[in-house]
Amino acid sequence: MAESSDVDQLLTAFKKFAIHGDTKASGNELNGKNWNKLCKDCKITDGKNICSTDVDIVFSKVKQKTSRVITYEEFRRALEELAPKRFKGQSKTEALQSICSLVEGREPSNVGVTKVAKTAAVDRLTDTSRYTGSHKERFTESGRGKGREGREEIVENTGYVGAYKNAGTYDAKVKAEK
Repeated sequence: MAESSDVDQLLTAFKKFAIHGDTKASGNELNGKNWNKLCKDCKITDGKNICSTDVDIVFSKVKQKTSRVITYEEFRRALEELAPKRFKGQSKTEALQSICSLVEGREPSNVGVTKVAKTAAVDRLTDTSRYTGSHKERFTESGRGKGREGREEIVENTGYVGAYKNAGTYDAKVKAEK
């Protein structure tokens, strides 16, 4: 069947998918969501011979009645169930080796998980040059935030009313008149 290094790679892939997305997972049991992810990422699910429904049915077949997860042995049985269906022209052992080679050494992909939405609406809402009122005061001309200075009213003890345009011109005005 499979050599010991192949079995080790299969176990490593199983453990990586078992802990994916769950900080409390031990890596000994694989839940249904991660089983679907494994089948999709390893290209077991091809859309023609095997679809996500087939993957769910096999998961339900191999798990214990009261359990929501599968162990490594049940994982191997699930691969044995899917192998002849995925590789129809091959014998059962050849199909199992082929499906194991798809899974060996693989790990969960995170492609497209945290993409930033770039739409006209988002651009318009985050364009700081279009802000008005008190929100405008929180950002510099280049669009960077001012931090605490932009959020809190900082008191200046100059004797002038806040936002007075001609602050500091009194002395120049008085001296000019004399």
